[in-house]
Amino acid sequence: MQKRKTPFDLHKHVTDQIVKAIEEGAGKVQMPWQRLGIGNAVPANAHTSAKYRGVNILSLWASTITNDFPRIIWATFRQWQKLDCQVRKGEKGSCVIFYKEFEVEPDQSKPNDDGLRRIARASWVFNASQVDGFELPDIPDMSPITRINNAEKLVQSTGADIRHGGDRAYYRSTQDLIQMPDERLFYGSNEAKRSEDYYAILLHELTHWTSPDKRLGRELGKRFGDDEYAMEELIAELGAAFLCAELGITPKPRDDHASDIANWLQVLKNDKKAVFTAAARASEAAAYIRKQNKSPS
Repeated sequence: MQKRKTPFDLHKHVTDQIVKAIEEGAGKVQMPWQRLGIGNAVPANAHTSAKYRGVNILSLWASTITNDFPRIIWATFRQWQKLDCQVRKGEKGSCVIFYKEFEVEPDQSKPNDDGLRRIARASWVFNASQVDGFELPDIPDMSPITRINNAEKLVQSTGADIRHGGDRAYYRSTQDLIQMPDERLFYGSNEAKRSEDYYAILLHELTHWTSPDKRLGRELGKRFGDDEYAMEELIAELGAAFLCAELGITPKPRDDHASDIANWLQVLKNDKKAVFTAAARASEAAAYIRKQNKSPS
C-alpha cells in the first residue's frame, strides 16, 4: 500500500528556514529604508550622524515606541543648539549611557593593565520630534513604490488605516493605525526589490494590527511576562514572512527577517522554542488577514 504523501506545510517550511538562518547566524540587521547621512532603523545622533550602540539602542527604541516619536534621530540639548535647533520647553529627555575614560597607575600584578579605566555616565538626549528648527536631510528623488496587485488587494481588503510619512514603521494601538515611512526612503537594486521590501514591512505592521481584542485578542500568557513586547515582534516578523511567502513576492525569507528574530530571541533569553509558539500565533494572524480578503464587500 502506497503511503499517503504528507501535505506541504508552507508555514512550517518558512519557520524552519528562519530557525536555520538564526542558528547559522544570518547577516547584519538592516531595515529596507534609510536616511541620507543618518542611516537606517538604528537610532542615530543628529550632530555626529553616529549610530547609538549596545543598551542605548534598546533604550532609545523603547522611548521612541512609548512616546510615538516618528523619528529615530537624537541629540543632547547642547548638540541641538550647535545645530541651531531648540529643544521645546517642557520636553523630557531620554537617558543614554556613555563611558568616560581616565588613567590611573597601572596594576603591576596585571601584565596587560595599561592604566586606562572606564566609568559609566548618564546623558540625556532629545528626539528630533522634540525640537524646533530641525530639518530632515533631503529625501532621495525616487518614485513612489510600484504596487504589487495581489499584495495590495490583500492589504486593502483589511480596511486598516494606513498612513505614510516620517522614517519609521509602526502600529499605533491607541489610534488603531499603521504608520509607514515615506515611500521614497525604500531603496533596492531595482524597482521590484523596493516593492517587495515595502510590502514586507507593511505586512509586519499588519500582523501587529491583528492583535487587539476586537480582532484576535492576542494573549501571550505568563510565560513571557516582561518579554511580551519582544514576543509580539517575533510574531509580527513571522507573520510577515508567512504572508510574503504565500503572496510569492519573495522567493525565500529575507536575511533581515532572520536577523531581527535572532535579536528578539536573545531578548527572550535565547528561548528558541519561542519561535514555534510565535509561529502558531503568526499563522493565526495570517489566516485572519487572508479571511478579510475573502469576506463579501
